[in-house]
Amino acid sequence: MGGFAPCPPEAVAAAESICGPVSLTEITNRRSAAVWKAVGPLGGAAIKVGHGTDGEGAEITAREAATLDALPEYTVVAGRSGADVWYVTPWLDGPSTWALFRPVRDGSGVRATPLAGAVSLCRAVADLHAVGWVHGDLQPAHGIHIASGVKLIDFAWSWREGTDPWWEFNGGITHLVAPELAAWITTGPQPVTPSRAADVYALAGVFWTCVTGRWPLDYEAVGVTVEDSSPAELRKAITAGVPLTDARCWPRFQSVLADVLTAPAADRPTAGELAEKLAEVTP
Repeated sequence: MGGFAPCPPEAVAAAESICGPVSLTEITNRRSAAVWKAVGPLGGAAIKVGHGTDGEGAEITAREAATLDALPEYTVVAGRSGADVWYVTPWLDGPSTWALFRPVRDGSGVRATPLAGAVSLCRAVADLHAVGWVHGDLQPAHGIHIASGVKLIDFAWSWREGTDPWWEFNGGITHLVAPELAAWITTGPQPVTPSRAADVYALAGVFWTCVTGRWPLDYEAVGVTVEDSSPAELRKAITAGVPLTDARCWPRFQSVLADVLTAPAADRPTAGELAEKLAEVTP
């Protein structure tokens, strides 16, 4: 992570049109993009700035803003500041899926709320699929649980079915990439097309990670050391086959997930069907 560059004044002005005069809090700064939380008397907003001079941040931020603009349940204002691209959207006030599952990981609370959150996240993904979009990068931090349900964030690698895919797609976070996508990325050709089935695989992987605190695949069982392996090397291992870890702190919940994570793409449930299966699990 580098230091934060100043937030473009045009982006601050857009946030103030939503929130009134704002104070900014630095949230993340990675992969040529930075995020601030803007808070004012009328509410909060997220400001994301993709830098165009030191990487692909501007292009990625522009396509994420275009995705948000195409989804009716999201509000976004976007613009340019020199080589940079920015967008502003209302701040989502709620825990991520990772945070929601903390009581499960540390054994400090009941499981009913995380279970309900898992079902709601599946339904949010099902709703996205129903309007022809694939998220492409589901992660433990990419579902925000607000009072009205779950909102998905980080649409940088999302794709609308029936349109040309992005010129290069590497499957989102490596540890949650479906085996068929890992194989396609490894052998080519690009562009690789993400899929609903791959989103469902990633969903199951997200929940496994949120329950256990570990990625779902047992790399050590196949002689792979994560710290010494590049994403390309990990994808080759995933393509060849990596078993699941043996951590089973919530056996019934993880049994549903294991069925998804070990099934061929054609045999995976839809996101809506996964919601139904998880809703039957006892907290």
